[in-house]
Amino acid sequence: MHKIMLMNAKGGCGKSTLATNLASWYADEGLKVALADFDPQRSSLDWLEARQDYTGIPEIEAIDATKAAPKPARGTNLLVMDAPAGVHGKQINQMLRRVDSLIIPVLPSPIDIRACRRHLDELLRSGRVLRHQTRIGFVANRVNRKTRVYKDLKRFLGDLNFPVIGHLRESQSYIRAAETGLGVFELPRSSVYKDLPPWNSLLDWVDEGLNS
Repeated sequence: MHKIMLMNAKGGCGKSTLATNLASWYADEGLKVALADFDPQRSSLDWLEARQDYTGIPEIEAIDATKAAPKPARGTNLLVMDAPAGVHGKQINQMLRRVDSLIIPVLPSPIDIRACRRHLDELLRSGRVLRHQTRIGFVANRVNRKTRVYKDLKRFLGDLNFPVIGHLRESQSYIRAAETGLGVFELPRSSVYKDLPPWNSLLDWVDEGLNS
């Protein structure tokens, strides 16, 4: 079983959006997927509840990780974990013990860039990261490539010694997906065709971990 965690110490950066869409993509690909929500706000669990209104779409196991460590059902291929905001210090090390691949979404804003820099400093003190036991990839999220702040974010990410695995555009499609319990890949193709290509590099990176 491959274990992926979405983490950033700052809230509102899109962890749940990425977690739910990754879970839906791989469930649609035929994998047995579990989605564990560590955040008391329950964004991923609420999405899974909304998903129950549909028939004919793959089931994703829901795990409330605020109550106990996630233990997916036997035969699970992929565990996607939605970490809470405000994870620091020893808690980072505790959470990374469960993680094969760590995805860090970052928004194009000065506040988010500074917060991400501090968070990365803490991550680099983790033994699993230092020993390369946990892969790390960054995602520039909700970007408008024409803005100056996006260029600032791109410059910041370019200076890191970790891969930037995706640049996801700001789009109402993600809001519709969150409301309905669907993945953006499961919405009508005519309404999301601009949103899908930016996922290719992110999914390729995840596939590398799944196949290693």
